[in-house]
Amino acid sequence: MKQIAAAFLLLLAGQLSAAVERRDPDTHFFDQTFGDFSEELSSAREQGKKGILIMFEMEECPFCHRMRTQVLNRKDVQEYFRRHFLIFSVDIEGDIEITDFRGRPTTMKEFAFRQFRVRATPVFQFIDLEGRPIRRGRYTGATRDAEEFLLLGRYIVEEAWRKMSFSRYKREMRTR
Repeated sequence: MKQIAAAFLLLLAGQLSAAVERRDPDTHFFDQTFGDFSEELSSAREQGKKGILIMFEMEECPFCHRMRTQVLNRKDVQEYFRRHFLIFSVDIEGDIEITDFRGRPTTMKEFAFRQFRVRATPVFQFIDLEGRPIRRGRYTGATRDAEEFLLLGRYIVEEAWRKMSFSRYKREMRTR
C-alpha cells in the first residue's frame, strides 16, 4: 500500500510541475542592458519599478544553473519579478566594461568583487531607486524552490525588510 501511495505522489508531483509554464530566463526573466546601471536606474524610476535586482553568477556555478532551470524559468516567477523590478545578470568573472550606479566605468568582475563583495554565487542583490543596496535585500545561494524565491520578492516589494529579517518574514508568512 505504501508503494502505491508513493507512486501516486510521484505521479501527482510530476503533473503539478508539468502544469507550470517554463520559458527561457534569458529572454523572459532578465532585462537586456547595455551595461550602464546609472541609466537603468532612470529607466526603473520611469517605469514605476520598486528597484533593480541583480543576479551575480558565474558560468560553472551549479546553484546558478539550478536557479535558472528550476526557478527563474517559471512564467509565474518571471511575471512577478518583471512587474516590480528591472533584472540583470552580472558575471562575477566577466571582463566586460559596465558603468556602475554612480556613473563610473568598471568591469563586471570589479563591480561584483569590490562594490558588492560577492564571494559565492548566486547572489541576488536588490537595489533601491537611488542606486543603493537595499538593507536586508541580499540573498546568497539558491532558494529552496520557486515559492521561496517569490516570497523573497514579496519581502522586498512589501518593504517587510524595513521591519524584519527574511527568515522571520518566512516564519510569519507560514503562520498566516
